[in-house]
Amino acid sequence: MKPTDWESLFESKISEVASSGDPAHDLLHFKRVVSLAKFLCERENGNAEIVVPAAWLHDLVIVPKDSPLRNQASRLSAEKAIEFLRSVHYPAKFYDEIAHAIEGHSFSANIEIKTIEAKIVQDADRLDGLGAIGIARCFATAGLLERAFYNYEDPFCDVRTPDDSQFTVDHFFKKLFKTAETMKTPSGIEEGRKRVAVMKEYLSSLRSEVFR
Repeated sequence: MKPTDWESLFESKISEVASSGDPAHDLLHFKRVVSLAKFLCERENGNAEIVVPAAWLHDLVIVPKDSPLRNQASRLSAEKAIEFLRSVHYPAKFYDEIAHAIEGHSFSANIEIKTIEAKIVQDADRLDGLGAIGIARCFATAGLLERAFYNYEDPFCDVRTPDDSQFTVDHFFKKLFKTAETMKTPSGIEEGRKRVAVMKEYLSSLRSEVFR
């Protein structure tokens, strides 16, 4: 089967769970992660036969960010992904490394990743949380969680400890900027820096508007 044929199967499968009610995890998110993963895979000499299915299926089981089961999402996704890949007769020799890449991508799972393919998938997923699209996803999630945009007294955590359970902008300081520091591949590090610069420019503009 040609790579494009496999990808059609992967996209069809992930379309079953991609939520149109959650713009941060809709089908466009998966398409962006796959595109980033392919870019990084080429730059870092990864194996696309591992990277591409792992990128498509990395969140096959979607657990809400405020769920107590959040840290199990990547393990559950890996199990479901391999179950699906068996059903479509994807080459079994790639199963273990695909499962590792899926399970290792999650921030909350805190799993040590050991392969370049797992590093690529993790970087691709985390990059989609940064930059202009990361800002959009952050505020989309805030709307679903009915979370305030910012703290009125100290919007940019100048003296406050960030609390992203209450304030959306705090998530930039609590997690997103730190996420950029966790990139594993040279290409991911480079792209992460570019996207952080976009986010900091946005916060600078927001500051000028909030304190006008």
